Amino acid sequence: MVSSPHEAMHRIFQEHPELFSRVSEVLGVGFAPLASFTVLPNDLTETQPLERRVDTLLRLDTEGEGSFLLAVEAQGKKDPDKPASWAYYASYLLAKYRLQPMLLVVCQDRSTAEWAARPVRFGPPQWPLLTLCPLVAGPHNMPLITDPAEVRKDLALATLSAITHAASPDIGAILKAMTRVLPDTPAELANPIIELIAQGLGKHPSVELWRKLVAVDLSFYKSPLSEELRAEGRAEGRAEGRAEGRAQGEARRAAEDVLAVLAERGVGVSEEARERITGCGDPETLSRWLRRAVTSPSAEGIFTEE
Repeated sequence: MVSSPHEAMHRIFQEHPELFSRVSEVLGVGFAPLASFTVLPNDLTETQPLERRVDTLLRLDTEGEGSFLLAVEAQGKKDPDKPASWAYYASYLLAKYRLQPMLLVVCQDRSTAEWAARPVRFGPPQWPLLTLCPLVAGPHNMPLITDPAEVRKDLALATLSAITHAASPDIGAILKAMTRVLPDTPAELANPIIELIAQGLGKHPSVELWRKLVAVDLSFYKSPLSEELRAEGRAEGRAEGRAEGRAQGEARRAAEDVLAVLAERGVGVSEEARERITGCGDPETLSRWLRRAVTSPSAEGIFTEE
């Protein structure tokens, strides 16, 4: 089953294909500046029943060095079958598009990232036929961007930083820096970023922090997440209002019962005692007073030991 973090880790490259240039710089691999890019179909299935689908596929056109294909794979855990699939993707893409393929694997935990980065050789050990060397981005090599000024310089890289560091102790500072910058960002750019981060954090505890920050610091945005949070708040408010109304109703009826019992027994009730009874909002206390009202010689007697 495809998870939200899985989608966010590769979808960000569909939203911001130019992000690959900054990621490759961070990882120490030089590519010529991009001149243009194209999002390509990600279906690599052939006529045979076996379905093969890369997460995101882009054609990147550079200035002076031609074009190449970038396959982005989001990897949530170690999978011994993946290297063979990745090798298939590379050879299929080369055969179909006649362009050199590049594979970027994005991870959220260091052990998976280090596993994915290991070169895998296919063929006899004495003469390997093919060697797979993915470029890997993860919490071990993506920058911790906690300075709003750095976020403002590169929102896409800052978003990827938040996603890859979802389980980091510094995630709070990263998310707070994002909310310092997004209010000054046009909604058409900010809204997809808000959603990508929410997706990328998935089930990590940090997602609740992000939801709170969006609800408070970014409450004016009309993104799906902010609308969802506002709807939840309205629903909680209605539920709390109904619960409060029921409690008040129970307390009012219990106070009336206490006064009715005292009146039935002919016990006088002072104005002070009446105000204390009708002003009590605790059903349990009123229940005790009701039991005492059956035998107490005075209205003040029901308050004994209160």
